Amino acid sequence: MSQVLTDAQVSVRNWQTVAGFIDHTLLKSEGTADQIVRLCEEAACFNFAAVCVNPWWIGLAVSVLHGTPVKIATTIGFPLGANHTTVKRFEAAEAIRLGAHEVDMVMNIGALKSGDRQAVMNDVAAVTEVAHGSGAMVKVILETPLLTLEEKILSCQLSLAAKADFVKTATGFFGSATPEDVSLMRGVVGNQAGVKASSGIRTAATTNAMIDAGANRIGASAGVAIVRELGAPEFTVGKKS
Repeated sequence: MSQVLTDAQVSVRNWQTVAGFIDHTLLKSEGTADQIVRLCEEAACFNFAAVCVNPWWIGLAVSVLHGTPVKIATTIGFPLGANHTTVKRFEAAEAIRLGAHEVDMVMNIGALKSGDRQAVMNDVAAVTEVAHGSGAMVKVILETPLLTLEEKILSCQLSLAAKADFVKTATGFFGSATPEDVSLMRGVVGNQAGVKASSGIRTAATTNAMIDAGANRIGASAGVAIVRELGAPEFTVGKKS
């Protein structure tokens, strides 16, 4: 599928619909408190599905977004996925205790490439057990730019077996999401899990291409630019659309 859509195709979805797909994201290590506050205020203004922040900022996000429908997502085992499972499990439990509704965990990529399917599945299952026990949701970051076709399929299958709620393309550290990968992931998980396209999504055309390919969440730091391209009003502090 082409990543470029015509103007007519882009306009099929209005900005409010697209906003409902977006996890408004700030994961840069140098991100400041003021930037996190702004991220959350933008998410509330445009009714984004969630904000996605590093664990340190969960409490701040909770305070800013209190009383809004915007979910708080955070990262687990980020960005390499090579933490011990016990650490990922604790990290997820602590994140949820602090107020996260969703955890985006990085799969153990090295274990997958070593052929240790059981370790990969156990790693995801440990986090999903903690999250689901508290009513939170788990998205598994596969890091598709580093995987072969067979590994992409297998990682989706293992995520399903471990009861993950979503499979997600990438962290953004090693390459971008593609509609082809999203389509493949949707084909493997069917309606048993969600698909989150993340990394390199900066325009309305790319966003629509990912949705057309089967994504039902979009991770993007350019969420405001995307909805503004589709006709959203300027950001106003305190305004909730």
